[in-house]
Amino acid sequence: MTEFTWISTADREEILSLCCDLVDARSENPPGDCRAPAERIRRYLRSYGIAPSTVARAPEKPELVATLEGRDKGPHLILNGHLDTVGPGDERDWSVPVFKATRREGRIYGLGAGNMKGAVAALTAAFARLSQHRAAFRGRVSLALVADETVFGPDGAGYLLEERPDLLGDGVICGEGPGAMALGVAEKGVLWLELSCRVPSGQGMLPVAGASAIARLSRVIAEIDRWNDEQASPPAGLAAVAANAGEHGLRLSANAGTIRGGRFVSQKAEQAVAEIDFRVPPGLTIDDIERRVRAACGEAVAVRRIKGWDPNWTAPADPIVQAVGAAALAVRGRVSPPVVRLPASDASRWRARGVAAVCFGPQPLLASGVDDYVEEQDVIDCAAIYAQAAVAWLNGQAG
Repeated sequence: MTEFTWISTADREEILSLCCDLVDARSENPPGDCRAPAERIRRYLRSYGIAPSTVARAPEKPELVATLEGRDKGPHLILNGHLDTVGPGDERDWSVPVFKATRREGRIYGLGAGNMKGAVAALTAAFARLSQHRAAFRGRVSLALVADETVFGPDGAGYLLEERPDLLGDGVICGEGPGAMALGVAEKGVLWLELSCRVPSGQGMLPVAGASAIARLSRVIAEIDRWNDEQASPPAGLAAVAANAGEHGLRLSANAGTIRGGRFVSQKAEQAVAEIDFRVPPGLTIDDIERRVRAACGEAVAVRRIKGWDPNWTAPADPIVQAVGAAALAVRGRVSPPVVRLPASDASRWRARGVAAVCFGPQPLLASGVDDYVEEQDVIDCAAIYAQAAVAWLNGQAG
């Protein structure tokens, strides 16, 4: 493999300062306004002589794109991350400032630090350094930093790929880490269902058991909640992932995210609606789950699919996975195992179109929201790993 030594100790503060700048640039979703972090990235890239272009359905949700050409023709690699963050929850639960980067004991804290502005800083720094060494690789590498990812919205990577099909590429490194600096080669599918129930209205002193819409819907929700302990059998080709799946990697999860119903405490609830978020592991499909839900609901509760897509994965032996794994071993001195990533990522959008993708980044395990943070050393290491893996994969030196 080509050794990559272009990220030096002197670069450390520059990269960490970029990470802090991005944390300071608010972009929680909703509403999903990403103009502030996008401008930070533009300024940084311009300092390296790179002028990114913008793709946007909505002006407040810019998506930044830049492409580098190597020494001659070859494959096209996409470096992908997102600029929006989840919401902070109740700010009183935070022990550090929510919207301001705090550096403490080798970590950077603040909303979005782990999910995923640390990775965006590393991706951007790696891309900038690749721009200075184009003779070291063949083909093309594109940086694609998108909006609207955290809510699976219509203005993000899906829109970008519609407008710029040239950005499908031949392989993707997504900075969404699965946690513990592992290789996210697979991820769960997402299924959002709306369950609704309506019964004749009446006074609150008259109903019998199960007569109100809330009671009927609650019985179905309780049944679905029991599915949370179920484990899927992994499909062929994911034996290595199954060995590292742990408690959650192949587990079906079902979360009743919202419920509403009724009009007044002394009246029978004639209507109730709930929204359920399923995360569907490899080995199951969203159609499997929806059929089970409809069977549990019977005729008493109506079911409507809000959105959904099946789990997908890239084989652990694929060259893009091998390139990132080899670079991680070279930089960090230990093996990064292939795992199932629990949250959804935009890597699934490329995989669904037949493009191999791997998720790797500095996001701590299950960290997002309250006291979100990133390890400073992980950010630095990821910048080196992204650049080294890019050069190796583009040059056909994956293993």
